[in-house]
Amino acid sequence: MSIQVEDFPFEVSKEGKPTYDTIFARSFSQHEQQKLGYAALVSCFIIVFSFFAIIQPHLLMSSLPILNPRPSRIPALPMLVKEDTSISQQMVMTKMSILKGVGERKVKQEIKPICNVLDPRSDSCEVKGEIRIHGNSSTIFSVSSQKDSLAGQGSWTIRPYPRKGDGIAMAHVRELSVKTLGGDEEAPHCTVNHNVPVIVFSIGGYAGNYFHDFTDVLIPLFVTSHQFNREVQFLITDLRNYWIEKYHTVLKQLSRYDVIDNDRDHYNVHCFPHMIMGLKASKEFSIDTSKSPNGYSMPDFRQFLKNTFSLKRATAIKFRDDHTDRKPRLLLISRKKSRSLANEDEVAEMARSLGYEVVVDEAISEISKIASLVNSFDVLMGVHGAGLTNLVFLPANAIVIQIVPLGLDFLAMKDFGKPSLDLNLRYLEYKIKEEESSLIQQYPRNHVVFPDSDTINELGWLHFKSIYLDKQDVKIDVGRFRDKLLEALELLHG
Repeated sequence: MSIQVEDFPFEVSKEGKPTYDTIFARSFSQHEQQKLGYAALVSCFIIVFSFFAIIQPHLLMSSLPILNPRPSRIPALPMLVKEDTSISQQMVMTKMSILKGVGERKVKQEIKPICNVLDPRSDSCEVKGEIRIHGNSSTIFSVSSQKDSLAGQGSWTIRPYPRKGDGIAMAHVRELSVKTLGGDEEAPHCTVNHNVPVIVFSIGGYAGNYFHDFTDVLIPLFVTSHQFNREVQFLITDLRNYWIEKYHTVLKQLSRYDVIDNDRDHYNVHCFPHMIMGLKASKEFSIDTSKSPNGYSMPDFRQFLKNTFSLKRATAIKFRDDHTDRKPRLLLISRKKSRSLANEDEVAEMARSLGYEVVVDEAISEISKIASLVNSFDVLMGVHGAGLTNLVFLPANAIVIQIVPLGLDFLAMKDFGKPSLDLNLRYLEYKIKEEESSLIQQYPRNHVVFPDSDTINELGWLHFKSIYLDKQDVKIDVGRFRDKLLEALELLHG
C-alpha cells in the first residue's frame, strides 16, 4: 500500500528535522493512530489503577465506595465496619457513663443538705430525706441508704439565730451541726417518727427584748413556716419557758404541734422527712419580698397578726371619706427608763388641744391585749425604742411619729422608719435638737458626743449604746413639736 506523503503534512524543526509528531503521523494511517491512542489511554489507566491497588488498597476502596456498595465482598471493609462498631459502642458506653454519673450526682444532691452560710444576716440549712435529731447531741444527721453517698463529706456547723454578725448575740446561741451519713455508717435509731417538716431555731441571742422578739424570731419564723399551713414542727434550742408562754398564741397559729425543747429532750431521737435549720431573715424588722417563700411581705405578716388576734380595724380613719365626728386616736408610748419623754404630760395636753383623743400607755401587758389596744388607734407616737414595735398592730394608712434622740438618726430609720413604710403606714420623724437632750447636762457643748456620733460609734457598740441609748432622755420643745402633730392631722384629712 502506497502512502502519499503530501496526504500528511508535517512540521519541520528549526534544524530542518521533522518533529516526533510528524514521524509518528507518517508511520500509521489515521485509523490506526486512533486505535493506538485508545490503547495507550487504556494502558495508562490500567497502570495507574494497578499501582494504587498494590501500594494503597485501602485508599482505593475509600476513594471508590460506589464501585461496591456491599462491604462484605471487600476484604478490607469488614475491618472498617468492626472499627466503626467499636467506636459506636464506646460512644454509647460513654453516654451511659455520663448519664449514670448525672444520676449519681442527682441522688447525692437529694441527700446532701444545702446550707447557705453566705447570707450576711442568717445561716440556714434545708435538707429532705431521713433526718434524725437526738436532743442530747448537737449534731443532726441526714441518713442515706446508699453506700456511695457523700457520707462524711457533707458537714455544716451553724448557730440558728438570724443575727450572725453580732458577736454579743451569737455568744448566747447554741451551735448545731448537720452531717450526712450513708451506707453502713452508724446513726442513732429513731424513737419518735414525724410525718411533717421540722424547723430548728434558737430563741437565744437578744430574744426577750420586745423589738428583737419580732425582728429576730417572730417575723423570720413567719417567713420560714407560714408556707406549711401549720403542718410543721418547731424544735427550739436555747428555749425559755416564759418566752413560749408569752407568744403561745402566735406559735399555735404557725404550727399545730407543741414545740420540742431540743436541749432538754435527752432520750428521744426524732426523725423527720424534711428539715429547715435556721430562720430566713433579710431585713431589720421587715421582710424582703424578693427573698421570701411565696413572696411574703409585711402586709401579709400584719394580716396574719390580724387573724391571730381577731383585730377589727383594717384601715385608719379618713375624715374625708368617713364623714364622722370621731376624733383621731393617738397613742403615746410611755417609757420609764432610758430615752424617756420627760414632759409627756405636756405633749399629751397639747395634742388634745389640736383635736386628738390621746392615750398614754407603756403597752407592755399581755400581747393579745396590746394588739387590740394598738389596732384601735390612728396615730402611734413615741421616742425611739422597743415600744414602737407595736406599729405592726396598726391598721393600714395609720401614722407613726418617731421622736429621734441625738445620734440615732440611722437606727431610727432602719428600725422603724423603713418597716413603717413597708407596712403601708405613713411615717413622720421629729429629730430633737441638742437642747432637747439630757446629754447637754452631762457633756460640755464642744464635746464630740454632739456633732459627731460616728466617732463614738467607732469606739464600739457598747460605748455608743451606753451614751445615746442608755444615758439619754428627751424633753421636747412642745411649740416645735406642734407642727408635726398638725402635719399628721393633714394626712388623716387628706
